[in-house]
Amino acid sequence: MTQDLDIRFNTAFEKISIIEKTIASDDLLKLYAFNKQAKIGDTFIHDPNKNGLINGFKFNAWNQLNGMSQEKAKKEYIKLANSLLKK
Repeated sequence: MTQDLDIRFNTAFEKISIIEKTIASDDLLKLYAFNKQAKIGDTFIHDPNKNGLINGFKFNAWNQLNGMSQEKAKKEYIKLANSLLKK
């Protein structure tokens, strides 16, 4: 199951990375956060504001997922990516 999930996650990542339509900012932040949680796990940055406003938004989106398993984050990424690709 894990290998299948990894394949589906990587496929979704590749497809969303080359999408030609504009993705809303809130969806981009969700994709970023799910991706980080899926690949790294819980946040470990202590001062997100030192790198500017955009990085602060990214950090906050990722930080909200603390405690979510990497497997669930992959599933949520796939679900969101697929819904965006269908629009």
